[in-house]
Amino acid sequence: MPGARRAAVLGSPIAHSLSPVLHRAAYAELGLEGWTYDRFEVDEKALPGFFETLGPEWAGLSLTMPLKRAVIPLLDGISESAASVDAVNTVVFTEDGRRTGDNTDIPGMVAALHEHGIDKVATAAILGAGATASSALAALSRVCTGEIVVHVRSKARADEMREWAERLDVTVRIASWDDAAEALHAPLVVSTTPAGVTDALAHAVPERPAALFDVLYDPWPTVLAARWSAYGGAVVSGLDLLVHQAVLQVEQMTGRSPAPLEAMHRAGEEALAAR
Repeated sequence: MPGARRAAVLGSPIAHSLSPVLHRAAYAELGLEGWTYDRFEVDEKALPGFFETLGPEWAGLSLTMPLKRAVIPLLDGISESAASVDAVNTVVFTEDGRRTGDNTDIPGMVAALHEHGIDKVATAAILGAGATASSALAALSRVCTGEIVVHVRSKARADEMREWAERLDVTVRIASWDDAAEALHAPLVVSTTPAGVTDALAHAVPERPAALFDVLYDPWPTVLAARWSAYGGAVVSGLDLLVHQAVLQVEQMTGRSPAPLEAMHRAGEEALAAR
């Protein structure tokens, strides 16, 4: 097909990814009939070889774990956003053959918060300190004007978050996971933990909770998010994040703006409902 372009999401495991649903919905809405978007199971060892197979028809790649850091040596350059957390989730192939990396998770988080009316908060709390927590910290550096409390489960994670805080020039206080229930009283709580980890905290949700950003989207709602919503608190979901970061990817890869946010969100909701 003349003008056909390709894009895909890479990672391991990858079968669960909603990215193909979101990007294909955008292509349909934008009338990009010659564009395809696939998913490939690729781990760190296989990544360099995969790059060698890519021809001029490729427009871009979305990257999930464990490739966000492993891809950096394969690129010609990365954005300030990606460099701030040493993580690339978007690769764009330019017409002159360059491979440039970006991190749309960070502005995607900020955009998801803005969509729910959360523009500035005085303080915030992060539950967990894994890979997503560094992006959350970078996003909060643009939203939170004061201290960010990070509840961690290990000293190693605590040390990592202190390093990220210094690098991002944000004020962070490390707290024990044993005291994680205290985090639920913050004006904004960002949960970055795997499924099930915060279930035990649901009983501690205050009667008038503020805002919760839970980065999970499947299963949804999480036990914590369901209780939070039942008590009238604002809830930002992992699907909100996934869609907003995908919007930015579509715009970078296709050169078309604005990407169809509502159509992509609707496609994601329908795909999750069908699981």
